[in-house]
Amino acid sequence: MTLASMAELVIPAARDRRAVGAFNVIQLEHAEGIVAGAESAGRPVVLQLSENTARYHGSLAPLALACLRIAAEASVPVCVHLDHATRRELVEQAVELGVPSVMVDASGHSYEKNVALTAELAAWCQSRGVWVEAELGAIGGKDGAHKPGVRTDPDEAAAFVAATGVDALAVAVGSSHAMLSRDAVLDDELIAAIAAKVPVPLVLHGSSGVSEAGLRSAVAHGMAKINIATHLNASLTGAVRRALAADEDLVDPRKYLGPGRDAVAGQVAHLVTLLAP
Repeated sequence: MTLASMAELVIPAARDRRAVGAFNVIQLEHAEGIVAGAESAGRPVVLQLSENTARYHGSLAPLALACLRIAAEASVPVCVHLDHATRRELVEQAVELGVPSVMVDASGHSYEKNVALTAELAAWCQSRGVWVEAELGAIGGKDGAHKPGVRTDPDEAAAFVAATGVDALAVAVGSSHAMLSRDAVLDDELIAAIAAKVPVPLVLHGSSGVSEAGLRSAVAHGMAKINIATHLNASLTGAVRRALAADEDLVDPRKYLGPGRDAVAGQVAHLVTLLAP
């Protein structure tokens, strides 16, 4: 199996009212667990690297190159994606490394500047064969533009896609980043209204805070890519805590990160099957 493009994964999913699970990678065990889970379920998957993760590691390259290699050796289609990139130089670095999909996040700016910045970078990326996701309508759970309660307007979303030429659009419909509880209530009617007016696949950010029933409904109403990060982090951390609590003399990271990786794999296998039965 070779590294997949985002179009290969998301366009068929959108057509068939299924969704692709996109999971954030913070360390190597995340990537290994995510792909193991997808292989177990026989489903495609997306490995996402955020700007914050690149900052944490001091560079995008080491983890991105590892993810690209893991994707290339996987037995199911795997796409690698740069998530929430607010800096042009990071987008350019990702493209240079061979990352086939990027999210240009200019949502912190005015609508007019978001359009201008996104359109410019989208044209640059697409001329190099790279898929571009953008965001309109701030998703809750982050500072600045990401304010809870904001909703994407369907007409504005259609105009934004026409003006920027992006390949996919992340929209605000009631989810929020970094939620530990799963009680976010999505506006399914709004999802359907946006899907009816926007000709590109829709992306749900902040999906960790949405119940399984809510995720299934969001997909049925038009979401084609579902981003999940915090839920996997909680699963990994819980497994690590249990391993360390069971043996106070444990110092070998493989003995506690291994169970964390396995926990990630189990959650991913379940979730990708939920999103694409």
